[in-house]
Amino acid sequence: MTAADEAMAPETGASRQERQTDRRNAITEAVMTAGSIRITELAERFEISTMTVHRDLDELESRGLLRKNRGVATALSTVLVESSDVYRASRELPAKRALAAAALDFIEPGQAIMLDDSTTTLHLVPHLHEKRPLTVITNTLTVMNELRSVTGITLLGLGGQYYNWCSAYMGRITTAAIAGLRADVLVMSTSAITDGVAFHQTMETVDVKRAMFDAASKRILLADHTKFDKRALHAMQPLADFDAVIVDAATDKRHVADLRQSGVNVVIAPRSRAAG
Repeated sequence: MTAADEAMAPETGASRQERQTDRRNAITEAVMTAGSIRITELAERFEISTMTVHRDLDELESRGLLRKNRGVATALSTVLVESSDVYRASRELPAKRALAAAALDFIEPGQAIMLDDSTTTLHLVPHLHEKRPLTVITNTLTVMNELRSVTGITLLGLGGQYYNWCSAYMGRITTAAIAGLRADVLVMSTSAITDGVAFHQTMETVDVKRAMFDAASKRILLADHTKFDKRALHAMQPLADFDAVIVDAATDKRHVADLRQSGVNVVIAPRSRAAG
């Protein structure tokens, strides 16, 4: 029996489930490492049938981890679809750490701060104990889990419809909850920057971030240099409306000059600020 035939053969019990889980984890890791891989290549690499690969990818896609399109499995974002938080969390780590360290300067003890679902903002979370006491408002399950037992931090979790691809709650329930709150500082990121405007792939994301923007007295945007090379469909907010836009040191000087010329308060996070 070939490996492909074995994969197609009836299996029962924990052994089948374990093999399936291990294989899907391996497929996820392979696609996220490469960004995108042809389905036929995955079948050859894991010695399984293309039908099995499609079943695995259907499950992974339903969990918001990957997607398949025209014979290709991909973890990359497009104009219409954002990549999963699992994929984004592994990208541009030095830049994200530097941005988070710089954002800490805008937070003071005793404040209520709002954090969005971005993987960039997530790097701020381990340092919030330095500013205790704080109230943290977030729609992101990952942030809630990180802060749920931290002494000196009051955690307000925003509910709503849960979205796997960003590990966050969004929708009318979420925006209604935000509308009833007021925060001192909002720290958020964006999927793409075009013509001085922050863009995102989905209206659900834009609705939540706009509600957060309206509920905060001070708004801080974190944007690493890759955001200037990406595109997304829905406009969220002009960068000039933020109190500060923090970019990393690798950001093209032309982008920085253009933003400053249009009235944006640009802060360049030093490379030395990056925390491990």
